[in-house]
Amino acid sequence: MGRRASRRTTTLTGFDDALPCPCGLGQPYGECCGPAHRGHASATAEGLMRSRYAAFVLDDAAYVLRSWHPDTRPAGVEPDANLRWTGLQVLGTSRGGLFDAEGMVEFRAHYRDAGRPGEMHERSRFVRHDGQWVYWGPILTDGPLANI
Repeated sequence: MGRRASRRTTTLTGFDDALPCPCGLGQPYGECCGPAHRGHASATAEGLMRSRYAAFVLDDAAYVLRSWHPDTRPAGVEPDANLRWTGLQVLGTSRGGLFDAEGMVEFRAHYRDAGRPGEMHERSRFVRHDGQWVYWGPILTDGPLANI
């Protein structure tokens, strides 16, 4: 019986589907965030948030913009050559499941900026738009706009 050749593909960004996904779940990219980057909808708000983090790691600005709600989406995003994303921690979620219309994901994303370590901590709001999860924006937790 002959051995089956392993099927290895790479993305438009050159990332190998067989490598661990940058989102940190430990699954191969081709089975984790890769399908979302190729146009398959994420089933949960957390799944979308993880795929967005992976897109930032891979400098996939097109996906970052596609997964952003059109009412809050910027005109563009530019990768920073000095910034390297190094890890993701999901701290908590609220709603954002298969039957929800909104959800929240709190996370901490670690990076190195010109060699110096840093982290971004955010509580993000996700909503359904045309039946798919999209990123709305950060949830303000203090200040004059927090209750809007």
